[in-house]
Amino acid sequence: MKLLPFIFAFIFCSYSAQKAVALDTLKLKEAKDFFADDYGNLYIYKNKDFSLTKYDSLGKQIGKMMLTVPFKIQGVQNPLTVPLFSENAQELKFVDQNLNEIQRIDFKQKFAFIKIAYAEDLQQIWLLDESSKRLIQYNFRNDTTINSYPFDASFDDLMDLLVYENKVYILTRKHFRIYSLKFEKLVEIPIENGKRFRRENEFILMMTNSSILKYIPEKGLVKIFEDPDAQIVDKNTLAYFEIKANNLYLYSLEKIKQAKQLEEPKSEPENNEKPVEKPVESTDKSLEKAQDKFIKDQNVEKPAEDTLKKLIEETSEVQSVGI
Repeated sequence: MKLLPFIFAFIFCSYSAQKAVALDTLKLKEAKDFFADDYGNLYIYKNKDFSLTKYDSLGKQIGKMMLTVPFKIQGVQNPLTVPLFSENAQELKFVDQNLNEIQRIDFKQKFAFIKIAYAEDLQQIWLLDESSKRLIQYNFRNDTTINSYPFDASFDDLMDLLVYENKVYILTRKHFRIYSLKFEKLVEIPIENGKRFRRENEFILMMTNSSILKYIPEKGLVKIFEDPDAQIVDKNTLAYFEIKANNLYLYSLEKIKQAKQLEEPKSEPENNEKPVEKPVESTDKSLEKAQDKFIKDQNVEKPAEDTLKKLIEETSEVQSVGI
């Protein structure tokens, strides 16, 4: 009986963590990708007409770009300079907070064929040249190549690239890999439907179609958000976002944290006996199998079941609020 108040409070927080965002369903219907910046602004990219549209948190349009070829949006963590790369056009654009183009970098005259680009900052870009099989560190401000490394990896199904602290992170639809700058493969973990990276300080996150994964060297890939019914997922510093059934929902990180804190007393035994740990079977068997192997190799314990997964299972029983 002592646990009932905690259980009810946890269920309440689980329900209240999910919130519908005021955005017209028609605007989400054909979304190819979705981003949310830390100011609450929302970005929708549609592959049908190659358009990128920015809305505020109330659904009011702030800006719109109509592109002539497909572009890949790197991220919106700095909404003042958003990088967009086009493999077709062989160029990288930077747009401002109103989606006005502020700079364009043409790779056609200087390089053979750039498969993907990663803008490290407002001066340097990392480029994967498919023709020469090289990873190039390029300073576009003064038009100089800083370094060039042999990189004879497979470019098939390549989704994203990130370089951080002398390590090269490669994401494909089916694998997450880490290389050294000498092209030594350090890590390889299978995933499903990999889409793009997001770096938060020293942590590397991966977005798939329906989940968000965090790479922790001691544990491998840890699933921090998942909804099998989601079409697109994203994250900023305040919340998780998902598009599901053409509706947009956010899950407050603060409320998820509160729910986790309320759940902890429930899991503590009332006596001094050590609780029996039971293995948890993941819904994604291939990911779980890869994580088990990685953890076994590192000789550490398997992480406990993710609290956020419990939260999503609770909220999935609640009737979704239409927008």
